[in-house]
Amino acid sequence: MNQTSAVSRKIPLALQLYSVREDCAKDFPGVLKQVAAMGYQGVEFAGYYNYSAADLRRMLDDNGLRCAGTHTGIQTLLGDELEKTAAFNRELGNPFLIVPGLPEPYRVNAAAWASTAETFNAIAERLRPLGCKTGYHNHSIEFTPMEGQCPWDIFFSRTRPEVVMQVDSGNARHGGADVIPFIERYPGRALTVHAKEWAADNRPAAVGEGDIAWDRFFAVCETVGATQWYIVEQEVYGCPPMECVRKCLKNLRRMGK
Repeated sequence: MNQTSAVSRKIPLALQLYSVREDCAKDFPGVLKQVAAMGYQGVEFAGYYNYSAADLRRMLDDNGLRCAGTHTGIQTLLGDELEKTAAFNRELGNPFLIVPGLPEPYRVNAAAWASTAETFNAIAERLRPLGCKTGYHNHSIEFTPMEGQCPWDIFFSRTRPEVVMQVDSGNARHGGADVIPFIERYPGRALTVHAKEWAADNRPAAVGEGDIAWDRFFAVCETVGATQWYIVEQEVYGCPPMECVRKCLKNLRRMGK
């Protein structure tokens, strides 16, 4: 850890707001204020709670927060929707348009994954002049063998280098995989990553309190991964969500992040 701590402090910490979605639905401005007060430097959106891009940007600016990305459905990046989505996110100050999951037709078999890769290539090409990048976020199914192949490899071996590989450490472990070899296999593509804990006994565990090999994860992100944001996502709670994400940040700081 010590050999990378000087580098790691330069990588900001954000919160995926899905972690505190019920609080967001009740008082979104209040959540942003609390998240900033905790010490997070940015947020990743998972919905906008009926606020305009201008309003959201103003709330971020007022709290000293930056936008680390947004999770947006594939349908928002297709056809005429793409330019509207890009315009909204440019106003928000967000370059990362990450697809958090795919409908079954996009992933039903190996051929579908290969076709989906080409769809993302086309999206990436259209986004390039608009100043945005697309990417994909894993759950667990991407690491379940399909026709003798790993869907994650089918997809990322066929996508352009600018398609962001948003690895989720906890989700991958639930699928029986370690994300580290994938970050190494596709260098420079893990621009934003989800720091999510995983515990072998399935107990609720905040980041730093489970079985993820965080030293190895941070080291590969800060070298071959070219990571720009660590994004906390907490979905298994042993305490109120806002308390859990505060604990995650405290533990990351203790680890030198």
